[in-house]
Amino acid sequence: MSDLRSPTRRVVLAAASLAGAAAFAGPVGAEDRPLRLVAFGDSLTAGYALPPGRGFAPRLEAALRKDGLHVDVIDAGVSGDTTDMGLARLEWSVPADADAVIVELGANDCLRGLPPAEARRNLDAIVARLRGRGQQVLVAGMLAPRNLGAAYVAAFDPIFAEVAAAHGASHYPFFLEGVAMNPDYTLPDGLHPSARGVEVIVERILPAVRDLLARARAARP
Repeated sequence: MSDLRSPTRRVVLAAASLAGAAAFAGPVGAEDRPLRLVAFGDSLTAGYALPPGRGFAPRLEAALRKDGLHVDVIDAGVSGDTTDMGLARLEWSVPADADAVIVELGANDCLRGLPPAEARRNLDAIVARLRGRGQQVLVAGMLAPRNLGAAYVAAFDPIFAEVAAAHGASHYPFFLEGVAMNPDYTLPDGLHPSARGVEVIVERILPAVRDLLARARAARP
């Protein structure tokens, strides 16, 4: 006689139960699928020199899920990338089916003293292409080092807000707000966020990301 304690019997019953539940629930709709958010940037989003799981993307995902949001955050950060390099890899770095993208590029442009006009053209092309796909975008701003001079700062700092406004994207003024130049939150190089610094970045940018995801959810077919 068959027995509920039999492994074979348990497997058959479990399979039947799952099949029945799936039939009752029906097909998974777009509103049930997790939102896909891409962190498209440089070493600041790639978690440079940090242990696995301590970079921006995984910590942002953890914070969003703690808030009850059904979202996957994809790390598309590449250390050393300039805006030009980001534009060159955009098509294969950011999936076309992603719902939203945080664009965090530009720090390496100013650290290398590259012309602000080039950064503007590249960021404009990146955001235009993403918005053309129908993806929601949050442009994370960067501030030029003040030792580059007033003219460079005046040309560089406004790029991010102006590009965002031109394409109906969101804008977060300064990605490193509360972290830059603070030894408590940066690595010994003084440039990259430590694990504690990443937590500060995530906490501060979280409201803007929540708004971004709300728009992405509303835009789903």
